[in-house]
Amino acid sequence: MRELLTGPNLARLICLLILILLPLVVPSPYIRHLLIITFIYAIVASNWDLSLGYAGVFNFGHIAFFAAGVYGSAIMSKTIGITPWLTIPLAGVIGVIAALIVCLPVLRLKGIYVVLVTFAFSQLCFQLVLSQEEITGGSMGMPLLPPLKIGDYNFARDGKFGYYYVGLFLLVLSTIYLHRLVRSRFGTSIIALRDNEDYAISRGISLARQRMLTLGLSAFFTGVAGGFYSTYVRVASPEIFGFGFLSLALSMLLLGGLNSIYGPILGAFVITLLSEAMVDLGPMRFLIISALIILMLLFYPGGLINAIQQTSSLFSKSGMAEKYIRKLVDR
Repeated sequence: MRELLTGPNLARLICLLILILLPLVVPSPYIRHLLIITFIYAIVASNWDLSLGYAGVFNFGHIAFFAAGVYGSAIMSKTIGITPWLTIPLAGVIGVIAALIVCLPVLRLKGIYVVLVTFAFSQLCFQLVLSQEEITGGSMGMPLLPPLKIGDYNFARDGKFGYYYVGLFLLVLSTIYLHRLVRSRFGTSIIALRDNEDYAISRGISLARQRMLTLGLSAFFTGVAGGFYSTYVRVASPEIFGFGFLSLALSMLLLGGLNSIYGPILGAFVITLLSEAMVDLGPMRFLIISALIILMLLFYPGGLINAIQQTSSLFSKSGMAEKYIRKLVDR
């Protein structure tokens, strides 16, 4: 118990408690909508960091894994008639399949070639969606997808309470999943390949196998997020393949900080909520956010999470943190 009430664990528990209680004290459905979208972005960005940050694989096809989950869930729920409660986790499986497909041509590629192949895969998926109009709806997408229900209780008619807690649950589950992966032997192996590939291979670590596992594992919750997204907004649109969505997720990664589980999550919250706060500024808000990211990279290359860690370290050295925590625990 004492360990849970000290250091970063205490901060995480407080943040989780705030998010759990927030819908009960904030009456606005629109605020809940913003947070649901933030949860989805946070899942996508943090799982992308597993391949881009921890493994150092320049995978720019990650949004295709998300889109595969979106369309996979939409087709299963609307065309086949499977309940969305099943299509959401199945969307994760579809995301993994998409990752394994793109993994085959990039197993032994490096640098810019990985970027080009994975981005080309994303555009190939986009053209496939447009061409299969009878199945995917083409450029019109697939509207009016079935919502989540429990008996007669419809999640689309409860002021977004149900979707909020489902989204929060998925974010917590995804974070625990990433936490265990990164701190496992698998996580150590992909970091070793990123930092010193030749030495790691000489020690028996398979580059092809670990790269395949990295892309597949990073795609699972990305696909799940796609399935939840299509169920929540009740539409599957080809717009998700756009450069805007890709650049937004990448901005969250850069602002929050690479090589960190919580950095991209923090970046997702900051960018989404900051963008909404400056909505009256119109297109100028994107310039301000871009300038913020550039300044962050100049002064704190590790992102917001690194800035917080450095500030916390200074606070800790002053002795104030220990006194505060000791009083809290003694109570």
